[in-house]
Amino acid sequence: MTLDRYDRHILHCLQANGRMSNQELADQIGLSPSPCLRRVRVLEEAGIIAGYRALLNARQLGLTLTAFISIALDRHTPDRFAQFDAAVALLPEVLECALITGRDADYQLKVIVRDMEAYQDFLLNKLTPIAGVTGVHSSFVLRQVIARTALPLIES
Repeated sequence: MTLDRYDRHILHCLQANGRMSNQELADQIGLSPSPCLRRVRVLEEAGIIAGYRALLNARQLGLTLTAFISIALDRHTPDRFAQFDAAVALLPEVLECALITGRDADYQLKVIVRDMEAYQDFLLNKLTPIAGVTGVHSSFVLRQVIARTALPLIES
């Protein structure tokens, strides 16, 4: 799907405020409400708009410790990767999980917990018992410099 300037503007506005009404969106992008809504629906049906969510304040919820964890596995087989993927998907503390290359690790996780005690519990009782985990290296976030959720909208 090729995006025109209206589509990109719609996406930009909705990334900034997914709760805006169709009328507000139409006013901001310079279209009438009906064509604006049709464009939003097309973007949703094409899968470009994947969903709408509320962004929560982690600190207000008592989640103050963020860690990036590099994970090494014992074997590099499809079954081992599938087992790890399934196990880590069940851990609500894991915000992101990526299979990576170029390091001594196979996976990179972004994890958020209440504090160091909660991290220790997560590490010892949830993460390291996963079959195949042979190495764990943790780095802790001292200060969040940038935390974007909006994707860059590059002209095609």
